[in-house]
Amino acid sequence: MDNLFIQFSCRTTKTTLATVVVLLLSTLVLLRKYWKRRHGSSSSRNTTTNPPISLPLGNSGWPFIGETMEFISCAYSDRPESFMDKRRRMYGEVFKSHIFGHPTIVSTDAEVSRVVLQSDSKNFIPSYPRSLTELMGKSSILLINGNLQRRVHGLIGSFFKSSPLKAQITLDMQKYVQESMALWRDDQLIYIQDETKNIAFHVLVKALMSLDPGREMQSLKQDFQQFIAGLMSMPINIPGTQLYRSLQARKRMVRFVQKVIQDRMKKISESSRAGSPKDVVDVLLNDASEQLTVDLISDNIIDLMIPGEDSVPVLMTLAVKYLSDCPRAHHQLMEENMKLKRQKAELGQPLSWSDYMSLSFTQNVISETLRMGNIVIGVMRKAMRDVKIKGYLIPKGRCVFTYFRSVHLDDNLYEQPYQFYPWRWKEKEMGSNFTPFGGGQRLCPGLDLARLETTIFLHHFVTQFRWVAEDDHIVNFPTVRMKRRMPVRVKRRREGVP
Repeated sequence: MDNLFIQFSCRTTKTTLATVVVLLLSTLVLLRKYWKRRHGSSSSRNTTTNPPISLPLGNSGWPFIGETMEFISCAYSDRPESFMDKRRRMYGEVFKSHIFGHPTIVSTDAEVSRVVLQSDSKNFIPSYPRSLTELMGKSSILLINGNLQRRVHGLIGSFFKSSPLKAQITLDMQKYVQESMALWRDDQLIYIQDETKNIAFHVLVKALMSLDPGREMQSLKQDFQQFIAGLMSMPINIPGTQLYRSLQARKRMVRFVQKVIQDRMKKISESSRAGSPKDVVDVLLNDASEQLTVDLISDNIIDLMIPGEDSVPVLMTLAVKYLSDCPRAHHQLMEENMKLKRQKAELGQPLSWSDYMSLSFTQNVISETLRMGNIVIGVMRKAMRDVKIKGYLIPKGRCVFTYFRSVHLDDNLYEQPYQFYPWRWKEKEMGSNFTPFGGGQRLCPGLDLARLETTIFLHHFVTQFRWVAEDDHIVNFPTVRMKRRMPVRVKRRREGVP
């Protein structure tokens, strides 16, 4: 370019100037055609009956950092979806951006997101930040694809849906809830988020590898908290960084879980016949496939602990938060649960998992909590080839962020979406617009257990205690949680007192 400029500046004839003008105009025309072909235009998309397949509109933001800073700033606010809403108004429900170091196509369209979620690994594979992929391990169910992913997901999903496990989870959940609540005293300040994390982690680890509360459980929980702190950390693995500390914690967890697996393998080899599986370790070890190695099993046991520390306790905590802010819903839920409690007491029977799941209004409260809380805000996928969806082109290699929160809070789909209104689920079906557990082949295998555990906690909480919640608010980034851990002052209900 410098040489070309020197040549132009040394020639002053009219012929040369005319040539320069022609060249510049030609270049501008070519650039305009390239830009339109690359980025499309809103006017052509809106006025044509059959719009051409084109890359979604949008803005890549600043060099290197893209629009990440604005996304994070909005994510920490009371309306994290405002980043998406602003761009939806400018570019449409599917738009391009540049966040977390990658050019990204964001979908706030329920239909487009559904296609992405339901596609197989020929079209889309998981795409996560580098810190997360380093911590999860190559064999994680979040990262593996194809037949192996379907095999592992199917085995775990079937076990989590089995009646024997649901019965066992019901007994364990009731036990740990009762033990925890037995320590609560009148006018004591209870931090719901802490209590639910302790209970849910114990229940899930018992289901995963039959570990009971004690010294080993406490040590595992401490390592796991250090491990999970690094999932959204800076991808710098040197001593002193969060990622380094988290990786060291993961190594200790792997050693512990692999010892459990090896001890179980020894017992299986010494036994003349295999019994029915009592936990996820048994399920994966009993599979005849040689693909399910000790490394793969230990990686996935660790990954499956995440709901016990994060999503399930947060679901319980948010339900208490929303009920505290909605006395009418609180009263109706309490009446429904009191009625069931009295019926079972008259019959002299314990509550079963089917009893808990029969609490229809309680299930509506959980659904509304999932819709408003958006514990999982979305998932990220990478296109393995050029994919065309609903008039949009998603190029090979491009990351797609299916953002559930915008769909769940869309006033075109939900009337007064920012109002906690569990009665809406009496008439509304849980269709494709409601995806709190993801979808497709990677639908969360523990979704039924999450509902069951939350129902059991709410049942015992509202039938045993009155409470007054202190001021607290929801933090939405990097994970959903309560800023003050949801402090409530409790008072035990007395028999005969409504």
